[in-house]
Amino acid sequence: MIHFVLRIVQIIAVVGVASSSIYYLLCMWSAWKFLREREVGDGARSTQSFPPISILKPLKGTDPEIYESFRSHCLQDYPEYEIIFGVSDANDPAVESVKALQREFPDRRIQLVVSEKILGANVKVSNLAQMLTEARYGLLIVNDSDIRVEPDYLQRVTAPLSDLQVGMVTCLYRGVAGATLASRLEALGISTDFCPSVLAARQLEGGIRFGLGSTLAFRRAELEKIGGFISFVDYLADDYELGKRIAGLGLTVKLSGVVVETFLPSYRWREFFAHQLRWARGVRDARAGGYLGLIFTFGFFWALVGLAASRGALWAWSGLALTLLLRFAIALVVGRSVLQDGQVLRDAWLIPFRDLIAVVVWVAGLGGHTVTWRSDRFKLKNGKLTRISP
Repeated sequence: MIHFVLRIVQIIAVVGVASSSIYYLLCMWSAWKFLREREVGDGARSTQSFPPISILKPLKGTDPEIYESFRSHCLQDYPEYEIIFGVSDANDPAVESVKALQREFPDRRIQLVVSEKILGANVKVSNLAQMLTEARYGLLIVNDSDIRVEPDYLQRVTAPLSDLQVGMVTCLYRGVAGATLASRLEALGISTDFCPSVLAARQLEGGIRFGLGSTLAFRRAELEKIGGFISFVDYLADDYELGKRIAGLGLTVKLSGVVVETFLPSYRWREFFAHQLRWARGVRDARAGGYLGLIFTFGFFWALVGLAASRGALWAWSGLALTLLLRFAIALVVGRSVLQDGQVLRDAWLIPFRDLIAVVVWVAGLGGHTVTWRSDRFKLKNGKLTRISP
């Protein structure tokens, strides 16, 4: 009986390693396609119109190097744009950075909006709905408070929107880790797991139908057609919802060749797991099928299962070696070549550890409906948030 059970486990492990290997190859092929398209796109850029832009940046609390991230938006090689920051509390610590920015760049149109009303459980989207009333222009960009950009960011991100069939442009990003191991693991996961999965989804689905909070560039006209920000003010994955709904209009969501940076906190382990679990449960509620399918991508875990069940058979060691080779190849192709992440090779030795943590988070994400977001606790059901009283 034990022999039979071990045999079944071995077969499952082989299937897991095989499916993961195919997935890893798909990620690298998708990355290669993206790099080719980026080369062609950058080479083909020529004269373009420069419509004025309203950048909306909702804030809550401070992030590492937040001022330099804000400042990068004021150094854009673009003729006309405004930056609107929004907070829900006039005493938010981020306000001081906004005021310092206004002092350094008096000629830039930089506005701070205090959104006194809480329109829904997602305070970020509640802020956006109230910030929008102050926006002058029909072309909008929303990005997270911790995003840092290059001077040609606005030019490159908005260029695809000259095609009226393109409804949104979004961006990949690389994480700049803080001082802790947990922060380094988060950055590593972005470069070797999350971004490869975005590229693979783009290839499998013939494009993407969601947005990433690193950059959401779109027209006010399309936002109004989907009911405005208020239509998803209770959803956790607001970036996903915005992209999905604009794609639902029959428009393309385009993944830009631009890669931006996000500066990660020096997470303690509790904060790291809370953040990972929020992401996992958000994906589970937004893309349940895709979330369940992740079980076929945990190659290192399945290789260890096969090694244990076979008592160290040669084929199991071969499966482990293949898995590690492909995972390190993803770090090189996606992390280094696509994202230009200077930290990924330094931390590549942590990939097996990070992959085992991902399995634990995935299992935890299968059940439960509680998430923590910026120290606030919510109940998550069908993608929507309900605040839990302290």
